[in-house]
Amino acid sequence: MNETTRDRSKRARMLKPGSPAFAELQLVDSDRRDADDYRIEPGTVTRLTPNVRRLTAANPGYMTGPGTNSYLVGSGGDIALIDPGPLGDDHLGNLLGVAERIRWIFVTHTHPDHSPAAAVLKAATGATLIGLPAPVGEHQDRTFRPDVLPVDGERFPLSGCTLRAVHTPGHASNHVCYLLEEERLLFTGDHVMQGSTVVINPPDGDMAAYIDSLRLLQGAGIAHFAPGHGFVIGAPDEMIELLVRHRFLRERKILSAVTRLRSSTLEALTPLVYDDVPPFKHQWAARSLLAHLVKLRRDGAVAETDGVWSPG
Repeated sequence: MNETTRDRSKRARMLKPGSPAFAELQLVDSDRRDADDYRIEPGTVTRLTPNVRRLTAANPGYMTGPGTNSYLVGSGGDIALIDPGPLGDDHLGNLLGVAERIRWIFVTHTHPDHSPAAAVLKAATGATLIGLPAPVGEHQDRTFRPDVLPVDGERFPLSGCTLRAVHTPGHASNHVCYLLEEERLLFTGDHVMQGSTVVINPPDGDMAAYIDSLRLLQGAGIAHFAPGHGFVIGAPDEMIELLVRHRFLRERKILSAVTRLRSSTLEALTPLVYDDVPPFKHQWAARSLLAHLVKLRRDGAVAETDGVWSPG
């Protein structure tokens, strides 16, 4: 595994705006050029900025995209690691191989693809674990036991730079983003993902809190998002507007379906509301649908009795 500089002589043509990697190439390559094969390769280190390197775990899938991104932050000998990712000998070895000294491990949230490697890395390095404990419920990593619980707005001086915690509940109640202040780069975990929307899975996932947390980031002067899955994202305020608009359009579609059916179950609503999503993803779409319905019930727009939904 080597840290690589891509060969400019192989770059074929201008990458078009709207391409998944466009904003990242603007950040790492001022010529904004790259060959068609630019991609995220698990096990390969990509330097994004003078203070940030990315190393992606080999856990690709339709829920994780190319894999879970781990970020190494710092310009000196002491390194902060953001989201150590899942357990896996290769990824753990790669992280230990490229970090001069991991002193801090920050976790955005405790879903199984983001935090399980933290305990093993702490044992190997003595690093301080920073993040919020796992909430009650399924699909949580209970091996994560933080040494420091970050408070919203708390600043963490690192080697040559500073991270600031931003509490962003919604995808998970214990979700925290971290802003690299000097570069205005926000590590978003699963709050914002590149290439897809995130699943909001009740009861821990909360759609209203998620939308509020998205709005919190607008106008905050963030230059780029560094997501837990996928490439760096540019134009953060525009991205947030698109995400919020998408959620409200989905909400309108839900209200229309509930009104039309008058009395319906989650199972009946899912294929109607997510007719634009492949059926193999409906099991996860149904979780976000439930999160929307819970929000709408709280708003008084729908009612529910024994799992049957009707107009409010």
